[in-house]
Amino acid sequence: MTTIPAALSLGQPAMRAARAGLARGRIELRHTFTNGQDLWNYFFPAILLLVVLFFMRNATVPGTSFSLSSRTMPSALGMSIAFGGLVTMAMALTVDREDGTLLRAKAIPNGMVGYLVGKITLVAGMGVISLAMQLVPGLFLLDGLSVRGASSWLTLVWVVLLGMVATMPIGAVFGSLVGNPRNMGMIMLPLMGLIATSGIFYPITNFPVWLQWIAQVFPIYWLGLGMRSALLPDSMAGVEIGESWRHLETVGVLGAWAILGLVIAPIVLRRMARRESGSRVAERREKALQRIT
Repeated sequence: MTTIPAALSLGQPAMRAARAGLARGRIELRHTFTNGQDLWNYFFPAILLLVVLFFMRNATVPGTSFSLSSRTMPSALGMSIAFGGLVTMAMALTVDREDGTLLRAKAIPNGMVGYLVGKITLVAGMGVISLAMQLVPGLFLLDGLSVRGASSWLTLVWVVLLGMVATMPIGAVFGSLVGNPRNMGMIMLPLMGLIATSGIFYPITNFPVWLQWIAQVFPIYWLGLGMRSALLPDSMAGVEIGESWRHLETVGVLGAWAILGLVIAPIVLRRMARRESGSRVAERREKALQRIT
């Protein structure tokens, strides 16, 4: 009679840690509205994107009369989701590892569970806020951009959620492998190359076929495509590969990346946590002080 309750109780500490992590993530998210640097990170990308789109306002998508700036906005939103999941998560882990936050979480029973839940909550919340700050002005300022009924809203939601699940675990893996925040260029340079070749600012069908195949391996292209399918008229599917929004393929590729990340990330994070020690944190601090002096 006591077997089932006893078994269930084994997960209670982890669940409590997860709830604590969720609460911590919400608190940290609220604090981003009181920090000048975080506010800058919210507003600057939105303003920069709108300025870029303003200068593109007279350009049209090749073969159509549709505004290239209106076509670029949802693509940039997909890029923003990928950037937040990959770079923001990686940066958060490297910073917390360097300043000892990760070591303190490791020292607490189920502390890593709470830490990861809190970090996922924070990064996801920041991503949604950044997305809204770019999308809302775009809906008012750009012609042809709209959320048309329940199906478009549903597409918007599942693309955002699946995109976060597909990118944040990979970002955590990158954060585990990068030695310190100053080495984030190892991630940024390849990421910028992928953005340039993923049809974010220009239709991918105008690129060489071999480049189209490379772009379709990675989530950035599919996030841009999914966001375009939610926010652009159906007629704009004609300029896409296969003249279709390819929702099934979008789910398949993003789902594959999500599964890959969810399998690899726990393994890499456990190894990273095992390697952390007070001496390693002290060594990193000493090296940082030497660079300053």
